[in-house]
Amino acid sequence: MLTLWHTLWFGFTQTSIITGWLPITFEVITILTIAITVNWKSRRYRRSFLVGLGISAAVTFIVATVLWLTSVTPPDIPPWPYVWGFVFLLALWICISEWTHLNRKRRVISILSVVLALACTLGAINVFTETFITVYRLGSLQPEQVVDQQQVNDMQQQVNATGKLPSHGVVFETTIPPVQSDFQTRKAYVYLPPAWFATKKPLLPTIVMLPGEPGSAADWSSGGTADETADAFAAAHNGLAPILVMPDSNGIKTVDSECVNSQFGNAETYLAVDVPAYAINQLHASPAAGAMAIAGLSAGGTCSMILALNHPNVYQTFASYSGFTAPQYENDTVQQTIDILFGGSKSKYEAASPITIFETSPDGFGQLSGWFEAGSDDTETADAARILQPLAAKAGISTCVLIRPGGHDFELWSQAFADSLPWLSWQIGLTSQPKTEPAKCVTP
Repeated sequence: MLTLWHTLWFGFTQTSIITGWLPITFEVITILTIAITVNWKSRRYRRSFLVGLGISAAVTFIVATVLWLTSVTPPDIPPWPYVWGFVFLLALWICISEWTHLNRKRRVISILSVVLALACTLGAINVFTETFITVYRLGSLQPEQVVDQQQVNDMQQQVNATGKLPSHGVVFETTIPPVQSDFQTRKAYVYLPPAWFATKKPLLPTIVMLPGEPGSAADWSSGGTADETADAFAAAHNGLAPILVMPDSNGIKTVDSECVNSQFGNAETYLAVDVPAYAINQLHASPAAGAMAIAGLSAGGTCSMILALNHPNVYQTFASYSGFTAPQYENDTVQQTIDILFGGSKSKYEAASPITIFETSPDGFGQLSGWFEAGSDDTETADAARILQPLAAKAGISTCVLIRPGGHDFELWSQAFADSLPWLSWQIGLTSQPKTEPAKCVTP
């Protein structure tokens, strides 16, 4: 019985909270609780309800407009967070305005409707950001299944005692010291594959994985499910998979560093010097030339390409998932980006612009390899991939490009990492060349 209960409970904790029956159930119950609270027989209530509709709609419109004008929210955010925000305000209005006219039972239901409507609002935001994708990850208040250092040590001791590798890797939270950059960041996350725990540790290669803007170090392990993808890869390769290092590339002074050294701190130095040094010195990663790749989503994809082009001795392989053609600060214009991130220097901006780099350094990147992938519905980044891939190939870079059905979201990025991981693993020297690729690959 306990085994059955444990199985059922584990299955529930792995239930998605961004798709499927659970979020739909919450939404239906929310509407029902509001409907139960409604008293359409009362003329006074009907007037109050209409006033609540107007106020809720006005507040929602004002909030949405302010967020849009100030670029606090991404321009592609769907309407559902605002729709459920409106429902929450309406439920709150009903609860407050009708409190003295409700009996005890309806008061409880009204309070429940407010709580549920707020949950649906936050849930709609989470569907867009995909920060928490399962019940477990929400319940633990961690966007990824994180272990602590003691658990890592315990796993190592168990392997030493039994000689048997763990069935899966682990993610742990860490601080990557900004020794050379002095770049102020939040916590980073690291995925260690099963083979890392071997008694005789192999020198595993590393993939540094960058989030987008706005984004956090946790994104790749939460919405991007990079650790699960790496686990599946390891299961097919006797526990072997790259170490994944997921740093905070934006820092604490801005939501968008574009991975350059700027007034917000030395993000480029942090990612090109401090992060690789941490992987080699603290994680026992391979220091061999070509054993470190860098990948990123959205603005992080742009970053990965720029960092590889400007630091080919550090990153000889990159993957750009839905990356852009050039750095762009938030949603600003080119000139605003130059002023904010590059101190008004156009030459510094061009030094971080892939197209300009390719044009000024033809045939100068023969040691590099790059993977470009984007969703067909995401016109801007799909076009960017189509533009950048031939320019990269002309500059001597071995390239792969894949435009697959999808948008600018974690569903696409999670699949993109899964698409490219066998190729990345080959490029950084861990596994043999894949027999087939889902992408169109070109070797100059």
